[in-house]
Amino acid sequence: MENVVSPAELPTAEVRDLPKDGLVLLDVREDDEWAAGHAPGAVHIPMGELPARVGELTDLPDDQPIHVICRSGGRSARAAAWLNQSGWDAVNVAGGMGSWQREGRPMVSEHPGIEPEVI
Repeated sequence: MENVVSPAELPTAEVRDLPKDGLVLLDVREDDEWAAGHAPGAVHIPMGELPARVGELTDLPDDQPIHVICRSGGRSARAAAWLNQSGWDAVNVAGGMGSWQREGRPMVSEHPGIEPEVI
């Protein structure tokens, strides 16, 4: 059975201080999508690079699951399934950054002076 949560189910207070408060959000979108807008404090590893870079996750808090997010939920579902099969505790964030943005969750852009957006 797939582990899934919606952005609304993630505690707002923790989201503002990712990953300091233990909530780990892994964004598996491509570089241009990430640069346009992402959750503050999220970890960015594009899905295609995840197998080669999975070792980077060992530095994250291990007392919480890794919440995996993409644009709409498809890539993150595949990445979460792969992580779970590889021994990690991963949860797919359903609806992805599109739902994240619609629910008014905090976002930042890598482009100074430009409002963050989901592309």
